[in-house]
Amino acid sequence: MFRNYLKIAVRNLQKNIAFSMINIAGLSIGLACCILILLYIKDELSFDRFHAQRQHIYQLTCLRSEQDGSMKKFAIAALVQGPAFKQEIPEIQACIRVNPRDIVIKRGNDVFNEHITWADANFFNVFTFPLLSGNPATVLSDQHAMVLSEESAVKYFGSVDAAAGKTLQLEINGKFEPFIVTGVAKKVPQNSSIQFSIVLPFSFFEVASPDNGWMWVSFPTYFLLSPGADIQNISHKMDQVYRTRAKDEIDLNNLAGYGNHFSWGLQPLTAMHLNTDYEGTPGASDPVYSYILSGIAVFILLIACINFVNLTVAASLKRSKEIGIRKVMGSKRSQLTIQFLGESVIICLIAFILALLLATLALPVFNELANKQLSLSYLVDWKLIAGFAGLFLLTGFSAGFYPALVLSGFGPSLALAGKAGLGGKNVLAKSLVVIQFALATFLIIATLFIYAQFNLLTQTPVGYPDQNLLSFTVSQGTRSKPVMDLYQSEFSKVPGVLNAGYKNVGHFGGKTLAGNKEFTAGYERIDATYLPALGARIIAGRNFSPEFPSDSATSVLINQTLADQMGWKNPIGKTIDYMNFPTWGNRKVTIVGVVKDYHNESLKEKIQPMIFTGESSMPLGQMIVRIRPEHTAATLLAMEKAYHRLNPGHPFQYEFKDEANRRSYEAENKWKQIITFGAIITIFISSIGLFGLAMLSAKKREKEIGVRKVLGASVAELTGMLSRDFGKLVLIAFVIAIPAGWLVMHRWLQNFAYRVDLCWWRFAAAGVITMMVAMLTVSYQAIRAALANPVKSLRNE
Repeated sequence: MFRNYLKIAVRNLQKNIAFSMINIAGLSIGLACCILILLYIKDELSFDRFHAQRQHIYQLTCLRSEQDGSMKKFAIAALVQGPAFKQEIPEIQACIRVNPRDIVIKRGNDVFNEHITWADANFFNVFTFPLLSGNPATVLSDQHAMVLSEESAVKYFGSVDAAAGKTLQLEINGKFEPFIVTGVAKKVPQNSSIQFSIVLPFSFFEVASPDNGWMWVSFPTYFLLSPGADIQNISHKMDQVYRTRAKDEIDLNNLAGYGNHFSWGLQPLTAMHLNTDYEGTPGASDPVYSYILSGIAVFILLIACINFVNLTVAASLKRSKEIGIRKVMGSKRSQLTIQFLGESVIICLIAFILALLLATLALPVFNELANKQLSLSYLVDWKLIAGFAGLFLLTGFSAGFYPALVLSGFGPSLALAGKAGLGGKNVLAKSLVVIQFALATFLIIATLFIYAQFNLLTQTPVGYPDQNLLSFTVSQGTRSKPVMDLYQSEFSKVPGVLNAGYKNVGHFGGKTLAGNKEFTAGYERIDATYLPALGARIIAGRNFSPEFPSDSATSVLINQTLADQMGWKNPIGKTIDYMNFPTWGNRKVTIVGVVKDYHNESLKEKIQPMIFTGESSMPLGQMIVRIRPEHTAATLLAMEKAYHRLNPGHPFQYEFKDEANRRSYEAENKWKQIITFGAIITIFISSIGLFGLAMLSAKKREKEIGVRKVLGASVAELTGMLSRDFGKLVLIAFVIAIPAGWLVMHRWLQNFAYRVDLCWWRFAAAGVITMMVAMLTVSYQAIRAALANPVKSLRNE
C-alpha cells in the first residue's frame, strides 16, 4: 500500500511539475530561512558553555548609585575588588581579572599593533582554553611570560612548534619589555565572550600601573565559586568588605559632596552574553535580535505552510475524479487522508533537502549580515538534528492535514461529476491569506521605519564637517603637552594638511557644580587648535589662546547644552565651582567661551553637557588632522613619514572620522538588511499563496465568468470582479498590521535619542506596496480566466 501511495505521489508531482515546483520552492525557502536562523540562535545560546567549570564561574557586577538617584550597572571592577573579595570570602575559590588592551609589539625590525589581554596566573586553570604547549598551572606564573594563540604563533614565528621559548618586545609605558613565549593556546572558540590573541600576566600590569582605588571600575573580573555557594549571601559579604576596606575613600567622597555608592553582585558566566544591562561585558549581544530573528523565522515558515495549504487545495480540484473513483472502489476516508498526508510529507522531504542546499548557498551572505562565522557543521548535534526532524514532521503534517481532510471528504457522486469542492466561501483559505499579508505588511512597515531611522542616523549633520578629518592616538609614554605641541606643529607643516589639534585620550566626567546647581558633565582636555581643526563653532566668547597662558588653570569653555541646562543666556564670566578631579581642590574656573553643540558620540545618545578644559591631570594623546580632499594618498604618505620621524619604530594607524561615525551604526545597518530580506521573502511566499487562491477562485467561478462573457462583460470588468475580493483581504491584513507595526516600531525607536516620527504615510506606503504586489499576483489569474473561451466552461451546462 505504501509503495502504491508513493508511486501515485511521484506521478502527481511529475504530472503537475510547474505547480509542484512552485509549491516546493515556497516551502523550501521558508525552511531554509528557519535553518539559518536556528543556526544563529544555537550559536547565541551556546556562548561560554564549553568551559568545564561553567556552572561555578561568575562575573563580578556592580550597581553604582549617584546622589541624584540615577544608577548604572557595570560588569567590571578595579584592581583591588577581586583579590579583596577572594581574600575575605571563603566561597570564592579563585579570582581572575582580565584586561584587554592595544599594545605595540616589536619583533626584530618589524613593528605591529596588537590587541593583547592581561590575565591572572590561574586564567588557563579556571577557563577551558586548551593549550597546545605549556602547563596551564604555571604558564603565566612568570611576570615576563606570554601565551600566544595558534594564529599569533603562526603570525610571529611561522608555526606553533617554532614559537616556544621565543621572545617578543612589548611596549609598556613607553618602554619596550621582553616577554618569552611559555605556551600556545588552541584557537579560541567563536562562541566565547573572552577572545584573545596574546595573554600576558596580570601581575606585571599591577606593578607597571599600580592602583589601590575602590571608587572606579575598568576590568572584567571573574570568580570560581565553591559548589552550592549561596549567591545572595556572597553579594551581601562583598558589600560588607567594600564598606570596610573602602571606608576612607567613601568618607572622602562624602566630604567632597560626591556621595555615590557601589553595590556588588554576581552574574553567571553563561548568562552574560545575552545580557546588555551591564556595561563592560565583553561581546554582549542584545537578546532582542534573537527574538526578532525567531519571529521572522516563525513568520516565514507559517507563511510557507499557509502557501502550501492554499496551493494544495487549489490543485485538489484536478483530482476530484480520482478521489471519486477511489471512494467508489471502497477506499475509506482514513486511507485517503493517509495518502494525502503521505504526499504532503514527501513534498516536505524534497523541500527540506532543497532547503539544506539553499541554506548552504546563502550561509556566506547570512554570516556577513549577522557578523557570524556559522557553518552547517553546527547541524551535527543530536539536539539540533532532533529539532530539525521535529520541524520536518511538524511542517509536513501541519501543512498537509487540512488539504488531506478536505480532499478525503469529497462525496463520490460530486467528485465524479467534477463538482467537488466548488461550494462554500473557503473562509479558512481566505483567513490564511489575511494572516500572510498581515505578516508581510508588518515586515514592510518595519523595513520602512528601519531604513528611515538608519538614514537619520547616517545623514544628520554631526555638528562639524567629518569628511577629510582623520584621527590617531600617539603612543603611550610620549603624551606630554610639549610633545603634543610638537606633533601639532610638525603635522601642520605637512603639504595637504589644513590644520591639526589634540585632546585627551579616554572618557572623563562626573559630578560638576556651578551656580549652586549640581549636575553631571563630560570633560575634555583640549588645546587652542583642537576646535578649529575639528570645525566646531564658538557661538559666544572666545577660544583658548596662547595670548592667555593662564587659561589651562583658570578658564574653561562649555557647550550649548550645558548653558541651556543651567538657564544661562550669557554664560561668559560665570564660574564652574567644582569638577570631579583629584587635583581640583577649592579652585574655581571662569567660562570664557560657548561651543555650538556637536555630537561627540553617536546619535543613539543625547548630547551631554560638556566642559572643555586645560586640566593637566587628564592624559593627552588623541590627534586630529584635517586634510585637503585633493591628493589624499600623497598627504597620508607625508603624514606617515612625519609620524615616523617623531615616533620611530611605531606603526602609523589612523581612521577617518566619517568612516568611524558610520561604524557606530553597523548593527542598525545589518538589521536593516536582514529585515529587508525577510520582508522580500515573506512577500514572495505570500504571493505564491495568493496565486494559488486566485487559481482556486477562478476555477470555482469558471462558469459564472463564461455566462458573464456571453452576456457582454469585458475583460477589464471580469478582471476587476475577480480582483476585488482579494483587495478586500489585503485591506483587512493592512488594518491588522497597523497596530502591531506601530507598537513594535514605537518600542524599537525608544532605543535612540534622536529618532524619526511614527508618521502615517510610511504605514500607508507599506499598505500600497502590499496591495500592488497582491494585485499583480492576482491579475495574472484574473486576466487568464477573463480571456478563456466561454464555450469550454459552459459546454456541460
